[in-house]
Amino acid sequence: MLQALMTQPGKIKFHEIAKPKPGKGEILLQIKRIGICGSDIHVYYGKHPFTKYPIVQGHEYCGIVEAVGEEVENMKPKTLATARPQLVCGECSPCRRGDYNVCEKLKVQGFQANGCAQEFFIVPKDRIVPLPDPITPDQGALVEPAAVGAHSTARAGELKGKNIVVLGAGTIGNMVAQFVRARGAKNILITDLSDYRLQIAQKCGIKNTSNAKKESLVDATKRVFGKEGFQVAFEAVGAEQTIADAIRNIEKGGKIVVLGVFEKKPQIDMSIVGEHEISLIGTLMYKHEDYIEAAKMISEGEIITEPLVTKHFPFNQYIDAYKYIEKQADKTMKVMIDL
Repeated sequence: MLQALMTQPGKIKFHEIAKPKPGKGEILLQIKRIGICGSDIHVYYGKHPFTKYPIVQGHEYCGIVEAVGEEVENMKPKTLATARPQLVCGECSPCRRGDYNVCEKLKVQGFQANGCAQEFFIVPKDRIVPLPDPITPDQGALVEPAAVGAHSTARAGELKGKNIVVLGAGTIGNMVAQFVRARGAKNILITDLSDYRLQIAQKCGIKNTSNAKKESLVDATKRVFGKEGFQVAFEAVGAEQTIADAIRNIEKGGKIVVLGVFEKKPQIDMSIVGEHEISLIGTLMYKHEDYIEAAKMISEGEIITEPLVTKHFPFNQYIDAYKYIEKQADKTMKVMIDL
């Protein structure tokens, strides 16, 4: 079978390897879709701090069950499925208390371990998620970022009836905003620097948008929320300006959930955090139940996915997908690799 190996930043080599066979408790997937995300792009540029080369990418994916090993039940061939890319130790304190998403020895396939960028891929039964009808292959590959939305919004606690700001309208910010809506928020404002991404948010049902180059957060929140202000913010950019804006403008006693990956360490005014009793909440990836919830919400139409898919590339043009993203960064959401 064919495998795509990133040998160094910006270089992908295709080579033939043996088709794997599922062992006890394992499932063999024929990969159908792979989504490219922001973290993959960091790897492409050699800027991901925790990835070494060579590496097989691919952590947002779905495939068709080709075969199952012994002790695998309720998983029939030809079933569309996806799986979590987390490799955990199961022994550290976070793992023992059930928080394996922050395992002290966490490895993520596609970054610290090889991912699914090959024609067939083995996954263990404890990480696989069968996808309900009528989920399509594109939607199956979007379960992973949707699960980030499911987990991060659950971290914020009760959202029903609250005013919410989502800073960043990329795929993750979009998914967060959609989950906020599904969890009963009163009003939602999503901000970005790209009119294209904000238009996609509107197509996904997030009607209140603001381009931060044209309107300050102060003005945007007054326009959308009036005197009520906002009680929860999600930072999905990873920039000093956005986290600082959230801290300065959120209601006293509010919560800020931090999803963004900060390439530069931000300087923030912790005196405001303390004096205003603001809760800063970290969030990382997801758990199995978040994957299941994400798949369910997509299948039921609660999470809208079609506007998120910008373009498809065949597997043998993997590197061209990155070049397209380079040229069309401000007009790209999710690029899919088809197998």
